[in-house]
Amino acid sequence: MQNIIVVGMADLNVINYPGILTTLGLGSCVGIALYDTINTVAGLAHVMLPDSKLITNNSNEAKFVDTATVKLLNNMIKMGANKKYIKAKLAGGAQMFAVTSNNDNMKIGDRNIEACLKVLNELRIPIVSKDVGDKYGRTVKLYSDDGKFVIKTIGHGTKTI
Repeated sequence: MQNIIVVGMADLNVINYPGILTTLGLGSCVGIALYDTINTVAGLAHVMLPDSKLITNNSNEAKFVDTATVKLLNNMIKMGANKKYIKAKLAGGAQMFAVTSNNDNMKIGDRNIEACLKVLNELRIPIVSKDVGDKYGRTVKLYSDDGKFVIKTIGHGTKTI
C-alpha cells in the first residue's frame, strides 16, 4: 500500500517509494514536482509567489518559487536522491480572475510559471512536462516510483504527464 502525503498551500514535502504526494486547489499557485526514478524519491511544493526577495515577510521558504525549489531539492538529496537524475514537472499557474489592468503584478500565475522556469534552469533540472496557465484550477498527485503526475480539473478532465 502506498503512503499518501497531502502537501498544503505554501508547503512542501518529500517521499520515498512507495508513496504519493498530492496537493489540492492549485489556482495561480504552481505545483513543482521533482522526482528521481533511479532512487525513487519524489518531492512536491505548492508555491504561492515567485520571489522571496520582493516580500518582507518571507520566513516560510515553501511559499516562494525561489526558496521552495532549493529546499525541495536539498530535502530530496538528504533522502537519497541524486541531482543528476532529478527531473521536474509543473502544474498550475492559472489566471483565475479577470485582470483589467496592464499591471503584470496582477498576473501572479504567469509570474509564478516564469519564476519556476528560471529557477529550474539555474539549478539545471530539466522540465520534462508541464500543464500550466489557462483559467482553471488543478489538483495533482505525484507518484514516487515513476514520476507519474496526475492532474485533475473540474470541467477539463484528468490527464497524466
